[in-house]
Amino acid sequence: MDVLRPSLIRIGGRCYRKNPTRHSSGQGTEDIGAYREEDEYPEEARPWLEESCALDTADIQQTDRGYSTTLQVPNEFFKFIIGRKGETKRQIENETRTIIRIPRQGQEGDIVIEGKKKCEVLSAKSRIEIKVDTARQKQPFTHFLSFPCNGSSIGDSFEDFKSDVLRELGGDRGVDRSIFQNPYKLHLTLGTLVLLNQDEIERANQMLQQCNTDLVEPILQGNPLTVDIEGLEYMNDDPCNVDVLYAKVQPHDGTDKLQILADRLVDKFVSTGLMQRQYDRVKLHITVMNTLFRKDPNAATEPSDGRSRNQRHERDRESFDASNILKTYGEHNFGVYTIDSLDISQRYTTADDGYYDHVGKIRIS
Repeated sequence: MDVLRPSLIRIGGRCYRKNPTRHSSGQGTEDIGAYREEDEYPEEARPWLEESCALDTADIQQTDRGYSTTLQVPNEFFKFIIGRKGETKRQIENETRTIIRIPRQGQEGDIVIEGKKKCEVLSAKSRIEIKVDTARQKQPFTHFLSFPCNGSSIGDSFEDFKSDVLRELGGDRGVDRSIFQNPYKLHLTLGTLVLLNQDEIERANQMLQQCNTDLVEPILQGNPLTVDIEGLEYMNDDPCNVDVLYAKVQPHDGTDKLQILADRLVDKFVSTGLMQRQYDRVKLHITVMNTLFRKDPNAATEPSDGRSRNQRHERDRESFDASNILKTYGEHNFGVYTIDSLDISQRYTTADDGYYDHVGKIRIS
């Protein structure tokens, strides 16, 4: 691990450093519990107890036998908490002196944590949340937060661009009709989400509605969010081998309110744990050509800084030569567009209007 750039995990508004995994000596689970923090530290000075001072304990309930809490976790993540032959679960229980009850395989339900002390329950809860957050980062995204940019004027301009490119440069390597975006699905992606059950969808939608009050209305102050869509760019260093070509987006009034709004929206959703931060600032762009569309024209693309969060299919992609497109259409003007909604869109879907189905939406103009 690079000590200057540690892997970070954000859960519930807090930031954790992810340390390298320490493996046991191979003698079985007994070795895991061989070291006990109470052997070295008195109870009032144990390091893992310090964390409880800063965490919200409102959901820790007192019971006849001590304290308990519940965690809403999609059953897809149970295996990461249980571990191989239950080793991970036993380790957490032994180190925090708690009992963890997990629904049976294939069943939905809350995870229950019980312990004699509030700090022990809280420690087990935070460890489980970190396990879930780490596993969530490895899941392909299911939904994405987006500004649809698919009005008729932009759609017509995009179709003209597509026709011109195919007519004049269709012979360039890899350039064909299949890699162009569907004009009904043009959008500006702010971030991607992994929503695995209805509870998580409802949480994300509640956050969206809160963002309308806390961010959208104060930043826009009743003014329209109008943008200029002009110019092309790519994210790698070789225009002859491109996978994604983007149209650049800028606020029409020359302010930075779109960037501010986009960044703060991502901050809010990252705080829920349902969205992972991919880079410091949102890249404002609209995908116009993508080699992923060769295999699935309904695919949604995540915001990118040149590195894909999930690269399982990267080696299967056939890049295209964008050098002549950039020379000829590098400053192409797609037009001016007033964004009218912010959606939580569902990947691999198509609604009646041609855009993606949404599980949440707010009107912004």
